[in-house]
Amino acid sequence: MILSDFEKVDSNVFEAYMDKIAGWFLDKLLQIAIMLIFLFIAFKIVKFILKLIKRSFDRTKLDKSVSGFLISLIRAVIYAVIIIMAASIVGIQVTSLVTILGTTGLTIGFALQGSLSNFAGGVLILILKPFKVGDYIIENDKKCEGTVESIDIFYTKIRTFDNRQIVIPNGSITNNSLINLTTNKDRILDLSIGISYDQDIKEAKEILKGVMETSKYSIKDKDINVFVSSFDDSSINLGARCWVDSNDYWNAKWEIIESIKYSFDEHEIEIPYNKLDVNLKQQ
Repeated sequence: MILSDFEKVDSNVFEAYMDKIAGWFLDKLLQIAIMLIFLFIAFKIVKFILKLIKRSFDRTKLDKSVSGFLISLIRAVIYAVIIIMAASIVGIQVTSLVTILGTTGLTIGFALQGSLSNFAGGVLILILKPFKVGDYIIENDKKCEGTVESIDIFYTKIRTFDNRQIVIPNGSITNNSLINLTTNKDRILDLSIGISYDQDIKEAKEILKGVMETSKYSIKDKDINVFVSSFDDSSINLGARCWVDSNDYWNAKWEIIESIKYSFDEHEIEIPYNKLDVNLKQQ
């Protein structure tokens, strides 16, 4: 009997609450319609304004990483202002809303310290410029590498060689080391080639030097170094270094390695590999 009365009271309270909400919507029906029209027009205008801002940045030749970050920040601020204006149309006190948003923002800030760290990381990237859009980087924390596509408020997007997109939090980038492979125009191509112990070292060095000198990717006015780097159990390791354009690094490496194999075969220079000798002992 008591439970039945409780359920009746609870049902009445819920119905009264729903009636109150329905009454509020009916009273604010015109304002809500105006608010929706305002939001629709405002979002269209914002989209147009952001396009103009982007074109302006492009004309001033502003760095793509900086322009992308600023556009993301401007978009967030404008949307926040629009939401506050829309709330005022339906009669919500703006001052109270700002106070609530400020308190809520502080609470959310403590809960989302990682996101704030990513935001601060994005600011540091734009100020210190360890890389920019178009650079090829290797992030040493997760070993992600690729060409930087964009630097946004919280994340940096890179594109890998096989056309995958990787999204890295800015805080992770600024809190760990990274390698920027395209900061400098030129880059050293460093190879290690093994030859067997019964081969002529001088001849092998001349062949390596000749391959690098004749390569279309090798920069002719910079030194080429060929040297004995180490003695291993089954090979003598020769080091070979030349300068190449950073944008041609991988093509240069693949072409020169292939040419070395052809040249060694032509001059009968053996590149050692694992072998297994089987001796049959007859009783």
